[in-house]
Amino acid sequence: MSVSSEGRVALYLQDKHPIREGMAYARYAEERGFEAVWQAESRLVREATVPMAAFAAVTDRIKVGSGVVNNWTRNVGLLAATFSTLDDLAPGRVLLGIGAWWDPLAAKVGIQRRKPLLAMRETVGVVRRLLAMERVTFHGTFIDVDDIEIDIVHGDRSPKDVPIYVGATGMKMMELAGEIGDGVVLNYMVGPRYNEEAMSALAAGASRAGRQVEDIDRPQLVVCSLDQDRDVALDRSRELLTQYLGQQPHIMKASGVDPGLIEEIGKVLTWPAGPEDIHRAMKLVPDEAVQMISASGTPNECRAKVREYVEAGCTCPILYPLGDDVRAMIDAFADGKF
Repeated sequence: MSVSSEGRVALYLQDKHPIREGMAYARYAEERGFEAVWQAESRLVREATVPMAAFAAVTDRIKVGSGVVNNWTRNVGLLAATFSTLDDLAPGRVLLGIGAWWDPLAAKVGIQRRKPLLAMRETVGVVRRLLAMERVTFHGTFIDVDDIEIDIVHGDRSPKDVPIYVGATGMKMMELAGEIGDGVVLNYMVGPRYNEEAMSALAAGASRAGRQVEDIDRPQLVVCSLDQDRDVALDRSRELLTQYLGQQPHIMKASGVDPGLIEEIGKVLTWPAGPEDIHRAMKLVPDEAVQMISASGTPNECRAKVREYVEAGCTCPILYPLGDDVRAMIDAFADGKF
């Protein structure tokens, strides 16, 4: 059954706002017809599951997703138990987005990301079986568990309805997402043209599992810097873009931005970069690069850009608001009308 994109839109929150503000935005997004709220977990700043629980506790219908946790730092038993617990709080509303993390951050905390495709395959397979309330024995390269289960004594032991979305940027991981994922979380800081290659890779993976690419849900993170003053909107995105191009190689590679520009940014930025470094480097980034890989500008410009991502294969834009007026961005996309 093909996945529709009709009227779908979601909210993405990172760490800009206190969690209680995020709770209010989740409620408002629900009121305005948003399908989901996804909480980031990438840098060493805010883990995803505590905010997810907070969002779920103050809403009734909106789905709550991790965008995305990584498959290295949580044992598979704990990962499954955590999302089973979230499902207990918000049955049928929890989405497990899981990605392979990135270097140099992973290496700095002692994680060796070797064979990331195999590690992801093993993690997703075992977590899915645990959430299906199976007893699992699995002896793999990365996952080694013996006769374990989600050991619910008092409560509902029926299988948990928690779809697993693979967060993918590179095309090999994209193929794997097409093969084993209930969906894929497409990354941000890429242009709509990136989606063409992503769709081909997803289709290749889906075919290995006897599926069509249309069967796979394809929500996509989209930076949305919305302001009536387009110069203000573009500068907000320019700052974020500069930080990511200078510090996260997987996004750098996928962005489609001129490699010469990325090299110049890299001469200024190291990891982690301070505000002064970022502001010095962002002067190198032209408006064209900002508008190529984000939805930035006036409300009409932002809506038009988001339509480009949907036309290129995204089934549900997950909007990351950079402006201070988050409600204005939510209003601009209310009920999925863009």
